[in-house]
Amino acid sequence: MTGTFYGRTDLLEEMLELWRNSKAKLMTCRGRRRIGKSTLVERFAELGKAVFWSFEGLPPHSKMTNQDQLDAFARRLAELANVPFRRFESWFDAFKELSERLPRDRRTVLLLDEISWMGKFDPNFPGELKFAWDKRWHSHAELVVVVCGSVSSWIDENILSNTGFVGRISLDVVVPELSIEEAASFWGKARSRIAPAEIMDVLSVTGGVPRYLEEVDPALSADENIKRMCFRPNGYLFRDFDDIFSTVFAANSVVKRRTLEALAEGAREATELASSLGVARNGQFTAMMKELELAGFVAIEHGFNPESGKRMRMVRYRLRDNYARFYLKYVKPHAPEISDGRYAFVSLENLPEWNSIMGLAFENLVLNNFRMLLKPLHLDGVQIFSAAPFRKAADAKGPGVQIDLLVQTRKSVTLVEVKRRAEIGESIEREVAEKVSKLKVPHTISVRTALIYAGRLSKAVRGNGYFDSIIDAASFIRGRG
Repeated sequence: MTGTFYGRTDLLEEMLELWRNSKAKLMTCRGRRRIGKSTLVERFAELGKAVFWSFEGLPPHSKMTNQDQLDAFARRLAELANVPFRRFESWFDAFKELSERLPRDRRTVLLLDEISWMGKFDPNFPGELKFAWDKRWHSHAELVVVVCGSVSSWIDENILSNTGFVGRISLDVVVPELSIEEAASFWGKARSRIAPAEIMDVLSVTGGVPRYLEEVDPALSADENIKRMCFRPNGYLFRDFDDIFSTVFAANSVVKRRTLEALAEGAREATELASSLGVARNGQFTAMMKELELAGFVAIEHGFNPESGKRMRMVRYRLRDNYARFYLKYVKPHAPEISDGRYAFVSLENLPEWNSIMGLAFENLVLNNFRMLLKPLHLDGVQIFSAAPFRKAADAKGPGVQIDLLVQTRKSVTLVEVKRRAEIGESIEREVAEKVSKLKVPHTISVRTALIYAGRLSKAVRGNGYFDSIIDAASFIRGRG
């Protein structure tokens, strides 16, 4: 295995349990593109001291055929098995030959990667895969077959929700972004010397996506890293958004892109979002949003109304992917100048609305990592009913309120204010106190306040005792969360 591997300890422990008995296992692995699914499976094989055979579907294009996919599979099989290339006429033949060539005398991990691309041009592909599992691979005592892909909706529809595969899936792994602490490991030995604010700014742009973090140069400042990755014609993060959409979202890609562009302006309720897109809020809309969620780009937040104790009537959609948010909000509008090499500047902080955009990006990063807050909020091990932003519009009953993160349990609600500022003074207490006054909860429910911040916090805020919990985001960068 090449490259650097960080985190994923819990997932690997689950996966390694598959070796506990000598029976073949079928596993699915899903997650956002660039999130490290293939690397995780390879690491699993390495730790299990298993032979690792991987096959990957080709990214589709307008002239591609099923034969192209079969030929790519055949070339890879010839390479792995050290046999002459043999052209296959069907997936039945391809899987049959693979079964005959697989090692039989030791543990083996078989990875079928980007499975939706591999089977895109053959409607019988899921059936052939099922036949291969039932009649060929299932008898291999120490084989783990991993069906993996970035188009999670394909796996959901054709494998997980397919009645033909019921009872056959031993493990379904959804690979999330790395946590803030895990992602900070990409700074290596320089991590202890770099100001946490710099690392946090880069993570606010990249999120915890391993492939993006591999592009970070610890020797450069946050400004230089972001400029190099996002604002240069050959920058990896300048090009990747379009690459993702062309390969992952072939169907309805235009409306999906418009959906993310709308959500880049802020979270929206389902009816509001559908209206802004000019589409009906029907089953097709719901399925599209579910597909964007499975692909790792959108968070679907149901939440509870703390005032009534009931589930919110309308779901809200949030653009959870930090990179997509940053690209659509700040990079895409300047794409022509960047492509021509005309977009030049001295400092990112001097760009219009930079602090506002980075503040929202930091807030989004925290929301995606809310579990890191449970211990410092004294909620570790407590059942959480809801952890999501809370928005209430002004009406005849009272003024509106916007809360960055509201964590609800059976006995309490914790109002979490997320703030990125160079200087954070006592005005933050007045801001939060006003929100608390607008939050009407039953007298049986306790209301607690918390602040998670990036910047320099006034000593007065710590000394006043208004906040029940104060969390410096730097503690997670240093691993003291």
